[in-house]
Amino acid sequence: MESYKKPYKVSDYLRFIVPSLIGIFLFVIPLSINGEFTISVAILANYVQSFLEGALPNIATFLIAITALLSLQAKIFKPSYISNSPFLDKLFNVSWIWQIVRVLGMIFSICALFNVGPTAFNSENTGGLLLYDLVPVLFSVFLFAGLFLPLLLDFGLLELCSALFTKFMRPLFTLPGRSSIDCLASWLGDGTIGVLLTSKQYEDGFYTKREAAVIGTTFSVVSITFSIVIISYLQLDSYFGPFYLTLIIAGLACAIIIPRIPPLSRKSNTNYGEKEKVDEAAPNDMSSFKWGIQGAVQQAKKNQNYSKVLKRGIQNVLDMWLGVLPVVMAVGTLALIAAEYTPVFKLLGAPFIPVLEIMQVPEAAEAAQTMVVGFADMFLPAIIGSGIESDLTRFVIGCISISQLIYMSEVGGLLLGSKIPVSFLDLVVIFLQRTIISLPIIVLMAHLIF
Repeated sequence: MESYKKPYKVSDYLRFIVPSLIGIFLFVIPLSINGEFTISVAILANYVQSFLEGALPNIATFLIAITALLSLQAKIFKPSYISNSPFLDKLFNVSWIWQIVRVLGMIFSICALFNVGPTAFNSENTGGLLLYDLVPVLFSVFLFAGLFLPLLLDFGLLELCSALFTKFMRPLFTLPGRSSIDCLASWLGDGTIGVLLTSKQYEDGFYTKREAAVIGTTFSVVSITFSIVIISYLQLDSYFGPFYLTLIIAGLACAIIIPRIPPLSRKSNTNYGEKEKVDEAAPNDMSSFKWGIQGAVQQAKKNQNYSKVLKRGIQNVLDMWLGVLPVVMAVGTLALIAAEYTPVFKLLGAPFIPVLEIMQVPEAAEAAQTMVVGFADMFLPAIIGSGIESDLTRFVIGCISISQLIYMSEVGGLLLGSKIPVSFLDLVVIFLQRTIISLPIIVLMAHLIF
């Protein structure tokens, strides 16, 4: 405690303030570009996509293949250059189930890139959709998010937020105050950034297993930008205000209820590895703000070696490119194959027909199949529901597809590829919980609006 009471110099405060302000600008502050709001990291990612354009699927396929091959080499031959490096060993020496997933990711990406193999693997609605539409976006976002994440994580901003917001986040959402930054980054930027922030914080010992699972599956929401894309596709642009208000109400209901019921409530409150739990509470003789500032400055002072910070940023990028892209490609393609070539989602949606009829949602039979197909990809409900005549029904479909949050072509794949302790079964259950909790709220709001 004594270390927190000694006076700090102006330079100590600047070590906290300057990197944190840059991090806030890059990840949180929305900017208007061509009439659309987005964040700086997304703008930089768009520049990379435009610059590399046609080359990104090739680059991504190369990275996914390298990951699969080096993982097999690490598992079978155990070369010293991998086993003697903690970073490489952690990255490539994974369990056999993840080896299989990485090999599947390699197979699907090669099939989609060279247009070979079964149509189900390389179709523009399955592997082709992921490799040419989603993976380039993730590649670009990961590049800048990974490099600049240390600005949010390592220079004290989270220590300040932790002290200031824990009194609000704990009683409402059972979460530490620092999770507010994860929520903001997701809300204003992109859900993938929220997952990455959460995973890194969990690995560093700031979240317990339960907290990391709750944040990753509850607060890694879809950005405002993507919400605009969905509502535009459904031709409901003039309703964006009530549309987003509905999403906020449904999202808050899910965020309050779901952490308090299984499977999330049964997650362990222990930390990752041997990490000790970080205490957020301010001493009785100190205000939360002062405690947060002093904790922030103390954290910033630990990171004066900027070359190490840069090295961590580069490792973040490699971890995301090599650890996450193969999972997204494998799991996302399998989910889209199920949606495109099997009746599984239509059958799973059948029980929603009477529910929607009771709730007086027009064209209930057509809308029912969109209730669960979003588990494969968030855009699929909008694609399937765009032909429905009723504005009310399209409004419900758009809202439910976003509030469900977990879709395997991106956020679900990211969660499974990260260190956050959630299983595939957990994601299925939480997806259904979010659907059941959100649907009555969304339908009620739709009847009030229409």
